[in-house]
Amino acid sequence: MLFTFLPILSLTAFILIIIIIEAIVKNKDIVYQSTMVALICVGVSIVLSFGKNIDFLPPFISNMLSFDKITAFFDMLFIISALLTVYLTKSYLERLYAHLTEFYPLLLTSILGMMLIGHSKNLLVLFIGIEIMSICFYALSGFIRTDIKAIEASMKYFIIGSFATGFLLFGISFIYGATGSLDYQEVFQAIMYNQLSNDLYLLIGISLLIIGLGFKLAVFPFHQWAPDVYTGAPTIVSGFMSTAGKAAGFIALISFVSRILMNLEFVNSSIYGNLVNFQYIIAGISALTMLIGNITALVQKNIKRMLAYSSIAHAGYMLMGIVAGNYAGIKGIAFYLLAYTFMQIGAFIAVASLESDSSTEVSLAHFKGLAKKQPLLSALTAVMMFSLVGLPPFAGFIGKYLLFKSAIEGGFLWLTIVAIIASMISIYYYIRIIIEMYFSQEESTITVVHLKYNKVVMIICAAALIALGVFPNFILNLIN
Repeated sequence: MLFTFLPILSLTAFILIIIIIEAIVKNKDIVYQSTMVALICVGVSIVLSFGKNIDFLPPFISNMLSFDKITAFFDMLFIISALLTVYLTKSYLERLYAHLTEFYPLLLTSILGMMLIGHSKNLLVLFIGIEIMSICFYALSGFIRTDIKAIEASMKYFIIGSFATGFLLFGISFIYGATGSLDYQEVFQAIMYNQLSNDLYLLIGISLLIIGLGFKLAVFPFHQWAPDVYTGAPTIVSGFMSTAGKAAGFIALISFVSRILMNLEFVNSSIYGNLVNFQYIIAGISALTMLIGNITALVQKNIKRMLAYSSIAHAGYMLMGIVAGNYAGIKGIAFYLLAYTFMQIGAFIAVASLESDSSTEVSLAHFKGLAKKQPLLSALTAVMMFSLVGLPPFAGFIGKYLLFKSAIEGGFLWLTIVAIIASMISIYYYIRIIIEMYFSQEESTITVVHLKYNKVVMIICAAALIALGVFPNFILNLIN
């Protein structure tokens, strides 16, 4: 039983230890190294807990938290994203004269919130996890306190995030009013066996819950905060939020919303038709998110802003797995999120390599002729772009294939056609970066910085994308 709890317990212990180290030692290098050790130890604990027997969990825990292979998979995804981010943090923040030790406990605490989201079997635990993660993100977005854009991003994120929290909490209260419980299983049983005190309360509650999670995922029409926040926040923070944060939002949808959609044939109540309508509403949100994200990204000159709109579009692709209402869709989301973690963090690192200070706005012009000066960096950037497009033999192709296939199996061929059109649109703005790097006659005058650390992480990301693209079965069998 100890191994089952080990990831959450060890992470909590390390957060407290690092806070104490930060207060007593006041040595930035020691705090940085302690954080790396903490993440590695938590990663090892996740491996040790994988597939362990959970039959002997005390009722007060088993009723609140779930421990299975899919939650362990997402725990490891959070740790991978954090390790790649923290490895770069010291050199990146030192360059911006903002290397403050509170960054590390904030990031670790956000991961604890994500783990609670992933393990939640109760809407109250889900809410607590989302709030822990969100509050840390508000602080990390404005971490560079001398940068007015970062402060603006943090304030926007805080105000809109607080607004979304209201929707989320109000939705949870309506679900409780309709079913008399916050426990997922009891809520599902009330829906399946027509044990609702009020059908309308449940429908309002699920609607508000989807809206609240939609803000966190930055899907249409709740996406407008993402470009401003990702552009203003420190680049490594933007990469972390757009990967680990998005994964946490999707595990929340998988845990609650998808379970209802995957069991619609068992619903024996008057709200069956309305639940089917929810499936089509989410399908519409998915289609509009893909199209608007990609079309808006076409006209962006700021590359971070382009990646932000791209992130919105990718959320639309992953919503297809929820809409499909089958296990193939869940498997597709899990695989795509792993691939997306590597390609998105790699893309943001490429941007960070061209930032001389926090005020630098990296544009397409910064990539002109980059291949002549930095052939390895250019090649690694090209791998990220090809994978984001979804071209073989990279992991992005396999992820999209799994999601498209699940949507077709779920009876949503039209949504797959929309996704293919959206992917074709995205080719333009991803490939034009590669064209500028390799075929532009001009050369950028920007000085590339701190390549030692950046290249190491980008090589890891590129290798992972190729390995996942060529040998996807290892991860797919693990997810099964």
